[in-house]
Amino acid sequence: MITAIVMIDAEVDQIPEVADSVAAVKSVRRVYSVTGDVDLIAIVSVPEHEDLATVIPDQIAKVSGVKELKTYLAFQEFSRADLEAAFDIGLD
Repeated sequence: MITAIVMIDAEVDQIPEVADSVAAVKSVRRVYSVTGDVDLIAIVSVPEHEDLATVIPDQIAKVSGVKELKTYLAFQEFSRADLEAAFDIGLD
């Protein structure tokens, strides 16, 4: 799976509606409202890179109230459990 992190600037008075509409897009796994430089962060998962072209510009970018997007592609996923397993030498 290909994972993209999409930073979304939205019209301030439409943030909840934008979040709901983005979350309804099939390939969107999660949407977070956040503090900082953007209003929302969406986590998108698709099987092929080409699928990003239909999900991000054709669906997310066209949601009413979306002002701007920045997209980042994930190379590798790290989780606390993965990191602990990598360093576990079996001692209790």
